[in-house]
Amino acid sequence: MSNFEVETWSGLSSGGITAVPGFKVAGVHCGIRKNRDKRDLALIVADRMCSAAAVYTTNKVKGAPLLLTMEHLSKSQGKARAILCNSGNANTCAPDGLAAATTMVNAAAKELDINPSDIIVNSTGVIGVKLPVDAILAGMPKLVKSLSRDNIPAAEAIMTTDTFSKSWAAQFELGGKTVTLGGIAKGSGMIHPNMATMLSFLATDCAITPEMLQKALKASTIISYNQVSVDGDTSTNDMCAILASGTAGNPLIDTENEDYNNFLTALNAINLKLAKEIARDGEGATKLLICRVNGAKTFEDASKLSKSIIGSSLVKSAMFGADANWGRVLCAMGYSGASFDPMRVDVSFSSAMGDLDVCKQSTGLDFDESMAKGILSEKEVTIEINLSDGNQAAEAYGCDLTYDYVRINGDYRT
Repeated sequence: MSNFEVETWSGLSSGGITAVPGFKVAGVHCGIRKNRDKRDLALIVADRMCSAAAVYTTNKVKGAPLLLTMEHLSKSQGKARAILCNSGNANTCAPDGLAAATTMVNAAAKELDINPSDIIVNSTGVIGVKLPVDAILAGMPKLVKSLSRDNIPAAEAIMTTDTFSKSWAAQFELGGKTVTLGGIAKGSGMIHPNMATMLSFLATDCAITPEMLQKALKASTIISYNQVSVDGDTSTNDMCAILASGTAGNPLIDTENEDYNNFLTALNAINLKLAKEIARDGEGATKLLICRVNGAKTFEDASKLSKSIIGSSLVKSAMFGADANWGRVLCAMGYSGASFDPMRVDVSFSSAMGDLDVCKQSTGLDFDESMAKGILSEKEVTIEINLSDGNQAAEAYGCDLTYDYVRINGDYRT
């Protein structure tokens, strides 16, 4: 499935992790955040050992929880049973960070009566501040006791500056069996391609080996989370992790066969939906921006171009002002590093208000400015690029750059 086909895929619903049989979740306020109305500790637990996979930030500076998770999945050869995550503190470049991550995992393992190495762990929030482990330890019994089939507490507990929780689920057939896949995500700021301050946790009852699960997850993140940019900053704590319990009863996926491709289709659908919601919820954003590049020589070129356009501060500012300044689009393409003919570019803008061609063969067209303003004032705007250079395409997802972005990040720590 390409990212263009996901909207027409019929298997999606607005569920989450708990749409999947055999999984429970919890989310509580334990005291990491000063605001007692905000949950800050989340837990996802399977009723049996699962195949597990994860992808991480490309930032060289990585949070201590990521390093511990890498160690756990290596030691267990891609097996896990639970995912633990706190918000409000990233536990990155913090005093005794690895010890703190280990302590919180050990506490969860004791309450769940499982091995610490069976737990995937992450943190999100302020960098460079000591993790309040005592608050987490005090809240752990309450967290485990509140495990339920209600998806909302965990989806809310991983949020930082997000304005809404993000959850999707899917059901599909594999080998005559019904398979369910569900996911939650967070992300609003410090988001740039190749993972960012975004977390995505997924669960499925599909029978699949850890090796094929890792292969599918990596392939899916390339066209989804890696195509999101909010502000040009790549975080230290990004993670996308998935647990697969195997209880659906489908034939075990242990090779790249038709069942694997169908599983990847569903995984793409979930991850693309979550990625777009992350972009839509960008800090201070008033609109979702989609940049679609068609007619490229390679996917890599199309990807570079779409991400460069969506990441341009000038393009994002123009979209905030509903200004059809297409010259900024070509400018962003020119420094993307992608291969394309700069004299053969077509540009158009579209939204629920209509479509408008503004550039043909890299030359500006006459257009109605009032119509352009109306199109660009919608909550979702697409920047469409045609290169007439090949048959490859890609999409990237972002948001406009607003006054509120500066306000939110000017006092984020204090």
